[in-house]
This record gives sequence, structure tokens and C-alpha cells, in this order.
Amino acid sequence: MIGSLQGIRVLDLSRLLPGPYCSMLLADHGAEVISIEDRRFEADNLFFTSLYRNKKHLSLNLKSEEGKSIFFQLAKRCDVLIEGFRPGVAARLGLDFETLHKRFPAVVYCSISGYGQGGSWAHKAGHDINYLSTSGILDLIGPAAGPPSIPGIQIADIGGSMNAMIGILLALLARTQSGKGQYVDISMTDTLLGFLSLPHYFYSKSGKPPKRSDELLSHRYGCYNTYDTADGSPIAVGALEHRFWKQLCDALGVEEYIDLQFDEHKREEIVTKLRKIFRNRSGREWEQYLQDLDVCCTRVLDLNEVLAHPLFKEREMIVEHDQLDGMKQKSLGISVKLSGTPGSIRSTPAHFGEHNGEILSGLGYSEAEIEDLKSRKVI
Repeated sequence: MIGSLQGIRVLDLSRLLPGPYCSMLLADHGAEVISIEDRRFEADNLFFTSLYRNKKHLSLNLKSEEGKSIFFQLAKRCDVLIEGFRPGVAARLGLDFETLHKRFPAVVYCSISGYGQGGSWAHKAGHDINYLSTSGILDLIGPAAGPPSIPGIQIADIGGSMNAMIGILLALLARTQSGKGQYVDISMTDTLLGFLSLPHYFYSKSGKPPKRSDELLSHRYGCYNTYDTADGSPIAVGALEHRFWKQLCDALGVEEYIDLQFDEHKREEIVTKLRKIFRNRSGREWEQYLQDLDVCCTRVLDLNEVLAHPLFKEREMIVEHDQLDGMKQKSLGISVKLSGTPGSIRSTPAHFGEHNGEILSGLGYSEAEIEDLKSRKVI
């Protein structure tokens, strides 16, 4: 099946999670992606293999003149370039937007960084936890007492990746009209600020800043909360609309609370009562009891349960593919479902430098020249 981005060529100079995740999304939908990393990064053990499906990988020393020559030969053929260096590094390497735009004006150039390319924090180091804290999101995660909790996933990295993909697609769309590429500046911290739409709305209405674990959508009321069960498998309750709350109260035998859903004087009593009730059965028992009721209640699943869940198999979000050794490997599927040009997993994750010979041969290098480049650590 042909993906929407067939014919689009992408060079990805990034590493770790944000850039490689973005280029994987593009590759899943048909783009031809070549990931480029310096061989010296191979020993860092930060090459997340699952992010390299549908891609080719080239190891390349961009500090060498020959490495840069190879890069520019590839850039001449590409539509999109992604980089995740700290601001200023690409310019020092001579691979910045201004340099590429002069030589290849149609290329869309995307930079993903922690705090953006401009502003007083542009060169500040950081990781996901720092972007979460600076954006105010970390302050809203975890119990009310004590410091905030660090999420078990990289929200800033993944959010930044998705914004980068959106920016790239918008720039490619604009190029169909102008014929010119442009610069896409993605700040992961900017991205997180956009996640504050509802907290900002409620703040503008009430004049009171949100409190951790004490808001409409964060533990303040019994109707939108999490509860422990007899076997420690929690239940998530999202009975926000009154019709859901009414049915939940009926199911739990607490009809007296139906009209007290958001009563400030009764809210702690209601939460305490529901905690006691949910501890009377196991998580699976509650799941079975509530599954046919329209109450917005689900059991909190761990990763093993998620990977085996029939929903995600039905949705093709957990898929199996053959590895080079013949063994089966489970992978996460493609979440953007298109009817006419669906994404697909066409090749298993690339290994570090796996396609050096293939890519360089395509540029006209002989086997002897490729071996020479390898011996001199250009590749």
C-alpha cells in the first residue's frame, strides 16, 4: 500500500527520542528516511532500535570534510531535514538552515530543541523533566503533598515530535504553493505550554491557579478519580457527565450521592465512601461488573496487559513482524488511520550503520572507496 508521503525524502540528523520518533512517523506514512549519526555515539547505548523501523541508517562523521561532502550529496536529494542539536551546533558544523537554504531552497528544515532557537534560554541544557517543570505541567502531576511525580513517559519529547511532524507537513503543504522550503522551530517547552489549554481556561475564569490533585479533572471529586481495589489493580473513574455519575451511583448502591456530585461539603465524604467500596472487590471483578454499564470506568492496565489486550490487536496497534533472526517481534502500530493511503510497517528497525554501503553505493562510491571511508572513520 502506498503511504501519503511516498516520494518525500527525509534526512534525520537527530538522536535519542524526539527527532527519531518524528522521522519514524514520517517513515510509517511512506517517506524515505535516512537517519545519520556519528559512529562515536554507538557506544552510548542510547540508540532506541524500535524508532528506526521503515528507515535506513548511515553512520557519518559530520566533523570531517568528506563526511560533510556525503551529507550535502544526500541533502541535494532530500525534501526535509530534521536536527536535534543544541542551538548553535548545526551552524558550527556548517549544516544550519541558512547554509542549506542557500544551496537547496526547497528543503524544509526542522529543528527540535528544549527551549527553542531564540530567547534567553535557547542554549540551556535540559531533559523531559525540565521542560515539564518549566512549562508548569509537572506542578499538576502527583499527590497534593510532597514534590510532583515524574510521569513514566516522556511527554515533552513525544509532544515535541508530534508538533515537529505537524510543522513539517504544514511547510511541505506551503511549498506546493511557493516552491520554497522554510524553517520549522520546535521547542518542546512551547509544545507543553499548549497542553495547558484547560488549566489556563479554568484559571482565567476563577482567577485561582490550579492545585495539584485538587481540580475538577484531577482527584477533587469522586466522579473523576482513581481508586484502589482488593488486589491493588486500580480503577479509573471518569463519570464526569451527570448521566454517567447517576448510573455509577446506582451500580455502587450510593443513590444518595446522585445529586451531590459536585457538592463542596460532601466531596471528601463521597471520595472516602467510594474508596471503601472499591476495596471490596478485585480490579478484574470491578471490570467485569462495570463493563456493560455506561459509566466511564476502566481498570488501570500495566504494560504487559496492554500488549496482550484484544482492543489493540483489533485496532492493529500491537503488531508482530519477523526479525532478521527469524524470531517474531511485537511492535506498536500506527495510530493515524487513513482509509486511502494508510501507513505501514514495511521494514524492521535498522541497525546502527546498517545501510552505509547501500546509501554510499547509491551516491556512486565504489566498494573500495567505502572501505577506505570506514577505515578512516568517516563512516
